[in-house]
Amino acid sequence: MITFVTDNMAPLMFCGLILFMLIGYPAAFSLAAVGLFFGFIGIELGLIRADFLGNLTFQLFAIVSNDLLLAIPFFTLMGTILERCGLTEDLLEGFGQLFGPMRGGLSYAVILVGAVLGAITGTVAASVIAMGIISMPVMLRYGYSVRHTTGVIAASGTITQLIPPSLVLVVLADQLGKSVGDMYLGAIGPSCIQVALFGIYVALLSLWRPQDVPALPPEARTLRGWALVWRCTRGMVPSIILIFLVLGTIFLGLATPTEAGAMGVVGGFILAWLNRRLTWDLVYQAMSSTMRITAFVVFILIGARVFSLVFQGVGGKEWIEHLLTTLPGGAVGFLVFVNLFIFVIAFFLDFFEIAFIIIPLLAPVATKLGIDLIWFGVLIGANVQTSFMHPPFGFALFYIRGIAPPSVKSSDIYMGAIPWVFLQVILVAIVIVWPQTVTFLLDKPPVVDPRKIEEQMRGLPSFEPLPPPDFNISPSR
Repeated sequence: MITFVTDNMAPLMFCGLILFMLIGYPAAFSLAAVGLFFGFIGIELGLIRADFLGNLTFQLFAIVSNDLLLAIPFFTLMGTILERCGLTEDLLEGFGQLFGPMRGGLSYAVILVGAVLGAITGTVAASVIAMGIISMPVMLRYGYSVRHTTGVIAASGTITQLIPPSLVLVVLADQLGKSVGDMYLGAIGPSCIQVALFGIYVALLSLWRPQDVPALPPEARTLRGWALVWRCTRGMVPSIILIFLVLGTIFLGLATPTEAGAMGVVGGFILAWLNRRLTWDLVYQAMSSTMRITAFVVFILIGARVFSLVFQGVGGKEWIEHLLTTLPGGAVGFLVFVNLFIFVIAFFLDFFEIAFIIIPLLAPVATKLGIDLIWFGVLIGANVQTSFMHPPFGFALFYIRGIAPPSVKSSDIYMGAIPWVFLQVILVAIVIVWPQTVTFLLDKPPVVDPRKIEEQMRGLPSFEPLPPPDFNISPSR
């Protein structure tokens, strides 16, 4: 028995974690408990030295001293402020009136506003809740299908996971050891494709089932001409300014993601003050939500570091590498397996749990197979969008359930999410088949003209080569 445990410590440790998670014990404490338990067993069996666990102090210090993780509370605080500052109302009303005469016009408006909010807030909860509170009553009032209404709002809010400055991309960049700016650049192409896929689906639905996405009646189109222009401008100008404060400063190299998040928070406070929404109640709720989410992330990360350290100490890294590198199909087989695995495990785990538990195990294998980690990270980000849309545990669906009227059945919310999950899976397939969708903004080597270098070299003064040193000189007396 002892021989079996010694030879299979890594798979037993992994199975123990799965058992704890299935029981429903909190992920952060499950990770730490499993890690420490198997760490003590490993010491007793002689697999690891007793002082090996002393590395935990360095691991914990690395967490609390990681400046990149400060972006999480900043983006969360910014998202919760913008959720209540009036920006979403201006955007939805302007775009809704603009696209209202078209079949599916309100759906197009929700998709575009979801993309804009995603480029500002970086948090799914803020986008889904804000758009759901404002647009769901209007869509249901004018005859939109319940399933389509809940599905398009949840999916459009979930785009936030992929569109920079997504918190998902920040965490993935940290776990993969890559630049957040490069991860953001790589995600631009897939983000645009995802928005286009959603728009194409609405267009096809308006032809196939026009009764599910009717146009607004004439009496509902209250804004026309310059009034419509000003209302759209009122929502877009602040949005563009905030997008530049957050994304523009990162791409131009003027600010780190943490600094950009701080500027976004200041911009959110200013916007709330201009819209006369800045109250002590808003500030308290925003800070309370930020505190809970940040504490949740830090505790999971601490537990994941404990588990990861012991797992590697008992040979888990080599076991995972052997398991995944021997899959049929090489890199393609690895990618297919990983995406199917993450798609399934997202039914049970939150994104942060996936990022802190699974990604550190996959990154070394991806590197060994020659897979670009920026492309791999964006691919995983596209895949974990589904974790917010999976019936029955998707958080976006829980948000919709919390704000939907009692007349909306939970079964309609779940069924309405299914087509949008398929569209997200299509995006994953597109990114795998055409990696250029991610790398086209990154594959720009510096252009060097050899002729210009030769011309510049000709203008330099020539020097005679120095004679070789003479080592046979006798020392002076």
